[in-house]
Amino acid sequence: MTWLLRALAFAALVTASACADTLAADPAVGACYCRAAGALQCTAGLTERECRRRCDEALCDDWLWRERLPCWNWGYGG
Repeated sequence: MTWLLRALAFAALVTASACADTLAADPAVGACYCRAAGALQCTAGLTERECRRRCDEALCDDWLWRERLPCWNWGYGG
C-alpha cells in the first residue's frame, strides 16, 4: 500500500512540474488598455508585463490588462 501512495505522489509531482513549466513558457496574452491625454487606446495580444512596460513608456494616466480577451471596440465598429 505504501508503494502505491509513493507512486501516486510521484505522479502528482511530475504532473505539477510539467504544468508549471508549460505556464512559465507560455504566458497568457490579452488586451492592454491605456488612457493618456483623455484618449483610451487598446493593443491586443500583449502579456501583462509587455502591457505594463508599454504603458510606462507611453506615460499612461492609467492602464488595464484583461487576460485572454481581445480589445473591445465599444460597439462603434472600430
